[in-house]
Amino acid sequence: MTTEPEKDKAYYDEVFERELLPHADALSTFDYHLTYNEEDANDLVQETYLKAYRFIDKYDEGTNAKAWLFKIMKNAFINQYRKKSKRPTQVDYEEVVGFHEEEEDTSFSSYLDLRQEIYQDMMGDEITTAINALPVDFRTVILLCDIEGFKYEEIAKIVDIPIGTVRSRLHRARQMLKEKLREYASKKGYSEN
Repeated sequence: MTTEPEKDKAYYDEVFERELLPHADALSTFDYHLTYNEEDANDLVQETYLKAYRFIDKYDEGTNAKAWLFKIMKNAFINQYRKKSKRPTQVDYEEVVGFHEEEEDTSFSSYLDLRQEIYQDMMGDEITTAINALPVDFRTVILLCDIEGFKYEEIAKIVDIPIGTVRSRLHRARQMLKEKLREYASKKGYSEN
């Protein structure tokens, strides 16, 4: 016979696997766009899932698990950002030496923008570059809305801002993208009619 706490753990494990784990790819993609670093993005996803597991009893089964995870992830990102901004910049001596010792003909540029691989089937490089060039507040709402498909109300809860601010940031983000992509669209044969 199992005790009540063991029953709870098994129940929560099943809810975690069924409702939360399927969103790992979406979290990874979004985290990468926040951090621009694969290792940091992986750490952020791991931290998000650890916190989600620790607080699984706060999750309402059958609700929007993806939005709940994104809210946890956003808070973890903010906490990490604050910690990093308070400490001095660290330089890894071995990385600097290794970089200078690389042969000149080695293509290092393929490592500079791994974001291209993430959305290669969804968007052109110009669009990805334009989105990544947006300030983080605007990039966040456009990614949550136009890439991840969240509704305005969900975005407001995830980012912890009023719905009017979501609409405003989304409008401004789209206007910024329009400006950044005007020349590209013209080259592809689109006009502003």
